[in-house]
Amino acid sequence: MTAEEEGRLLRLALAQRVTIPRLLIETTLASETGETVTERRNAIGKLFELHRLLAAVSNNVNQIAKATNATGQRQAETDATLAAVRRVAERIDAAVDELSLS
Repeated sequence: MTAEEEGRLLRLALAQRVTIPRLLIETTLASETGETVTERRNAIGKLFELHRLLAAVSNNVNQIAKATNATGQRQAETDATLAAVRRVAERIDAAVDELSLS
């Protein structure tokens, strides 16, 4: 292996936060599935994070709806919460797009 090849492997391994041997194993096995175990694990992690964000935002929406129904007045938090919903939706779209490309 040349120093240049080793450097390229090291950069790829660092980008995926794995060792060079792990990178070589996953890359070889990925030829069957099209993605490495690390890529799959990272994708699942992103989706789990988005799920948690969505659960937190939906809880806020429920609280705002209850308060609005009880008082008949729009709550101050409504705009911020709806903006958070849009941000989470955009992150979900980006994650799905990223998964579609891999």
